Amino acid sequence: MQTAHLTIEKRKRGKTVTVIRELASHGNDLPGLLTILKNKCGAGGSLHDDHIEIQGNQLERIRTELQQIGYKVKG
Repeated sequence: MQTAHLTIEKRKRGKTVTVIRELASHGNDLPGLLTILKNKCGAGGSLHDDHIEIQGNQLERIRTELQQIGYKVKG
């Protein structure tokens, strides 16, 4: 079981994003996971090399969804 590390980061112009780190790109369908999380949160998001970003403070929604999928969550 993988552990996802969640953080809230503030970007320029006061924008807030929820960042999911520590997910291995091999063995995971990260584009599919991004789509699920964006739909669940009703927000935009993007996939980077080593992390996923979802717009806004979506910490609780993402934590709940990842736990239901089967990830351990920290943060």
